[in-house]
Amino acid sequence: VQLQASGGGLVQAGGSLRLSCAVSGGTFSYYDMGWFRQAPGKEREFVAAISRDGGRTEYADSVKGRFTISRDNAKNTVHLQMNSLKDEDTAVYYCAASGAMRWPPKPYDSWGQGTLVTVSS
Repeated sequence: VQLQASGGGLVQAGGSLRLSCAVSGGTFSYYDMGWFRQAPGKEREFVAAISRDGGRTEYADSVKGRFTISRDNAKNTVHLQMNSLKDEDTAVYYCAASGAMRWPPKPYDSWGQGTLVTVSS
């Protein structure tokens, strides 16, 4: 499958952004989906995941209560609503798809190109 992330940009601390990931080339509902991020000089880290039917979600402790992952299987898209953004949320955000039929999803088979989120204080 191919993944195309969008929605990144520059936002002030405390603000909100909504990322989207459009998926094509496969049956979207067969995949658990995840969001990851990589800040400058740091390793890529897990942010959030959602099961193929949307019934289960998982979040990194650093974003719990601020970020919400959702999906629309009719539109082959997954979203990441980010509220109360902090400086430390600045990173390139990647969406990923996992067809492994495990929970939490692992491994992720396909990755998008990333979208940059910059939070300014």
